[in-house]
Amino acid sequence: MASSGAAEADPPGEREREQEQERRRLAASLTARYSDWVLEALDELPGSFLLTDPALAGHPIVYASRGLTALTGYARRDVLGRNARLFQGAATARAAVAGVREAVRAHRTHQVPILNYRRDGSPHWVLLHLAPVFHARDGSVLHFLAVQVPIADAKRRGGAAAAGAVLLAACREEARVEEDFPCAAHAGKAFVDMDKRGLEAEEPRVPSDSEKEMAINTADSIVSALNRYSKLTGLVVSRKRCDSVGIPALSSSLNLSLGRIKQSFVLTYSCLPDMPIIYASEAFISLTGYSREDILGRNCRVLNGPDTSLEVLEEINQHICSEQACTVDLQSYRKDGSSFHDLLHVSPIRDASGKVRLHLSQVAFHIWVHLDMGAKHDFNGLTPEVWQLGAVAAVRVAVRGLSASGSLLRPSQ
Repeated sequence: MASSGAAEADPPGEREREQEQERRRLAASLTARYSDWVLEALDELPGSFLLTDPALAGHPIVYASRGLTALTGYARRDVLGRNARLFQGAATARAAVAGVREAVRAHRTHQVPILNYRRDGSPHWVLLHLAPVFHARDGSVLHFLAVQVPIADAKRRGGAAAAGAVLLAACREEARVEEDFPCAAHAGKAFVDMDKRGLEAEEPRVPSDSEKEMAINTADSIVSALNRYSKLTGLVVSRKRCDSVGIPALSSSLNLSLGRIKQSFVLTYSCLPDMPIIYASEAFISLTGYSREDILGRNCRVLNGPDTSLEVLEEINQHICSEQACTVDLQSYRKDGSSFHDLLHVSPIRDASGKVRLHLSQVAFHIWVHLDMGAKHDFNGLTPEVWQLGAVAAVRVAVRGLSASGSLLRPSQ
């Protein structure tokens, strides 16, 4: 009987050991990359935020700030190791979730107002600021940072500044936190019915400029701390991907020729996986809000968002594979998250023989010409489609003119 009792006591002990191993595994996601002191440093930072590790199965949360636990009502032990979808609930907009997923896939920064849920099941509007943390040397994604800033009711906007100050101080007065900062978690099916009640009167909230700025500043301070501690391990992280490794640089002559073209377009390099962008025009930078540092080395999917048609994207892929041009209507997104009606023309750049691959420089280009159909344009009497083809022709002339001399790319370093 005694041995039977001991056997019955073993499973809880085994569970405790497994839980301890899991805690160490999650902690190692940070300490192995940023040093053993990083957890203490993150605990001292204000704000509601978490870190996830895309390299671990299930893309789990590996760190949750004190501000997040106060905001959501979740203890850290309830959050660590789980996917961040636990904050979603019955009325969380699918479009908002799709936008977050696409940002994760595209490894890009994303801001979106979203209806999340506390641990007790009550809904709350937050501004979610998502940002990848990159390895500074090879451009790989080490973690995703998610900052949550409560969005004040417009009727009580005057009190938002005081509320923000409480959040940034990571106030632990739970009664006040629950009153002013209801937050972001959905505990399960037990709360589904309650989530649905009263949501007809819950209108979407628009974040103020100060709330957007608070999210950005909080994210910047966190990445700066990670960068500082990563130098102790020799890893070094960055908020921007260093995609220049392996990405060819255009020659100064070709850059000069392309710079004379007024349309909004990018040039992609088809000889490398994922067809990275190697040139972006001034008009494209103005249209999308992305800087060249943001865009070079990335795939054109960076402009995709929650309402971007997957069917249209598949159509583009089919034309690229068959080395054919296409013109499509697409919902595209700027860096700030705003969308625009994009008339997109994609065309291969061929040499005199008609091949996409240029015979001397061994370069394969595609041009992507973007046109915001919601803006006013002067096409000089031309149709939008013909205006776009003018950019394709100008790029083709520039490329062909330099291909014979082999001066399309800078010499390898």
